[in-house]
Amino acid sequence: MGTTYGDWLRAQREAAGLTQEQLAEAAIMTRTHIAHIEAGRRVPSPEDARRLDMTLGTKDALTNFLPKKGVEVADYFEAVRIFEQQAVMIREFGMSLIPGLLQTDRYANAVLSQAFPPVSEETHDKRLATRMERKKILDDPVTPIVWALLDEMVLRRPVGGDDVMAEQIMDLVRLVETGRIRVHVLPLAVGAHPLLPGMLTLMWFEDQPPLAYSEGVRLGMIHDSPSVVRDLQTRYDLTLSDALPLKESLAKLKATAKDYGHHD
Repeated sequence: MGTTYGDWLRAQREAAGLTQEQLAEAAIMTRTHIAHIEAGRRVPSPEDARRLDMTLGTKDALTNFLPKKGVEVADYFEAVRIFEQQAVMIREFGMSLIPGLLQTDRYANAVLSQAFPPVSEETHDKRLATRMERKKILDDPVTPIVWALLDEMVLRRPVGGDDVMAEQIMDLVRLVETGRIRVHVLPLAVGAHPLLPGMLTLMWFEDQPPLAYSEGVRLGMIHDSPSVVRDLQTRYDLTLSDALPLKESLAKLKATAKDYGHHD
């Protein structure tokens, strides 16, 4: 395996005789952030990389060594899963699918069954188990706070068939009615909106800066540049402002589940 960004940063820090705490203080970062970078769980923003170069006297070495921000979804998925477990607040946007964190077993199975190129049954089962494992963070009744903004198209697309959709939507209803999550539906009548291009996850933490994760076809991107994260947060807020209020969204979910054949 080649040298990772975290490996290089750790080597430069140790060569300078600094602890993670000392480097964090000098570079105006948190020790936890440094630890996540060195462990490969986080990619520094260009601003962070420049401060690290200045602190360590490495000219532009760390800045130029920044990895590409766009990689295949699978390459960043494990990091995103870890961040979900650390987050105190998560806000999801689903453009075409229910966000993975909120998917039921059968809905997730229907989504993962469309993998391309096709995968073995063993790989499929492992991916499904991993996705269901992510949902366990909702077992904690308080943390993380989770909001989901769903384009109405998410509810209209019959992933897995009517029965699977009814079950999936009623699971969202259950989570909303117990107060575990908030769901807001963005009506199709809104038309174009700032989040139209795709899926987005925003995460906040107790001891490190917020980040965002966006995903497209075969491409996942973790964003932790403060300016980019602020831009994505603003796009989310603007889109949320056009969505239905919580009670109306809940009614929309129940009505849609009924259309799929759910009976009280």
